[in-house]
Amino acid sequence: MNAQLARIIARFDQAKILLVGDFMLDRYVIGDAERISPEAPVPVLRVVERQDRVGGAGSVALNVLALGGKVHCFGLLGKDAFGDQVLKYLAEAGADITGLLRVDDRPTITKTRLVGLAEHRHRQQILRVDDELVCPPPAQVAQTLLERISAILAQVDVVCLEDYGKGLLSPQVCRAIIEAARRANRPVLVDPARTPEWEKYRRASVATPNWAELEIAAGRNLKREELTEAAGALARRLQIEALVVTLGRDGALLVQPDHHQHFPTIPRAVYDNTGAGDAVLAMLAVARAVGATMDQAIRLANIAGGLEVSKFGCVPITREEVLREVHEGLRRDRGKLRTLAELKEELTARRQRGETIVFTNGCFDLLHPGHVELLEQAKTLGSVLVVGLNSDESIRRLEKGKDRPIRKQEDRARMLAALEAVDYVVLFDEPDPGQLIEQLAPDVLVKGADWADRQIVGKEFVESRGGRVVIIDLVPGYSTTAELARIRGCSQDVIRR
Repeated sequence: MNAQLARIIARFDQAKILLVGDFMLDRYVIGDAERISPEAPVPVLRVVERQDRVGGAGSVALNVLALGGKVHCFGLLGKDAFGDQVLKYLAEAGADITGLLRVDDRPTITKTRLVGLAEHRHRQQILRVDDELVCPPPAQVAQTLLERISAILAQVDVVCLEDYGKGLLSPQVCRAIIEAARRANRPVLVDPARTPEWEKYRRASVATPNWAELEIAAGRNLKREELTEAAGALARRLQIEALVVTLGRDGALLVQPDHHQHFPTIPRAVYDNTGAGDAVLAMLAVARAVGATMDQAIRLANIAGGLEVSKFGCVPITREEVLREVHEGLRRDRGKLRTLAELKEELTARRQRGETIVFTNGCFDLLHPGHVELLEQAKTLGSVLVVGLNSDESIRRLEKGKDRPIRKQEDRARMLAALEAVDYVVLFDEPDPGQLIEQLAPDVLVKGADWADRQIVGKEFVESRGGRVVIIDLVPGYSTTAELARIRGCSQDVIRR
């Protein structure tokens, strides 16, 4: 499956998407929140940074572009400076903005988020201020928009409706777009608003509600086991071909008239849910535009949504990031053993997601419970455990004995990889792991207690980068030397008999 997904990603530059929705400007005012105001019981924000980004449907557009596709944007912007910024950012990213109409009857939708920095670095949203006018567009404006959409339908592969409930995608506009797309034989993907009024999405190809949005559409709270029935009933009533219900860390649920399937996702640390739905819609659209099946498109959308929640704010997910995740899946398919070059690339990506890298090393010639205990404790110190494994040549240089290693490096690596606590195994030929540690730059270096009074290779390097060295107590009664002595003793007894 991962090989198929990689081939689909390679075709993303062929995707042409028509996007209609609520385009916005996301503003971030970031500062230290170190004290409470004497005027009221509220935090005082001392501003250290300001950021402006395109949001709403604009976030979907930027995600399409980051994935390598082309996007034609249709929506409304006010005749104001914020609207100028939205146009500027989209044009610079490569979007076709000729379908964005400037209007007098509303401001450009702007969301200003006040973000406090705990300990000067951990971001936490304190307050959001929305500048908007929520109402349907005037009839003449809607007609102009629909005429421009109809004129370009034949040039695109997929139509997307990104509905934030701000008025543009009124029932009349939605129905007109969906019917025009059906006549042109173009699929329509809808990211619905948080509204019970789903009649306007009738006959769409795919809708992508999250759990909460499905509950609003169904008019009741839903348990996990009720989602499939509720989604199926909604799809049948509105003649929607498929519902993709996004479930956060639990992945996604595909519901079609004659089929339903759950797609789990890779667990990640959730930093910010903002923009996850936009990333999912963009990926589904681009993947379907280049011929991916629903199964394949949802697997890719799971990856995009997972990457998005590990970032702060709406940050477009690039084709390279998704491809790297797919390649990591390919490598998972063949086990945990990596070359140094492969491992460096994967650890770089995991660091960017805020993961902590733990490293330990050894010969592991006869794997015993003491080894297992050390590795399991090491894994609790971070999110990724890398084991540096002495190669056969490295062990021979250590002069541990003429019969060492007892097992070949391939067998030792396979046994380590079978342990749940171990994420990666990498071989090294040098007598000590010093060079390997400098190449991998772990956050935590782990050694057994037998190293407590000895010079630990890599200690100075790890600590110089702000990392730490952790000594783990050994399990009494277990050591490779003792195990070998016992085995050899038993062998001599057998020979004498």
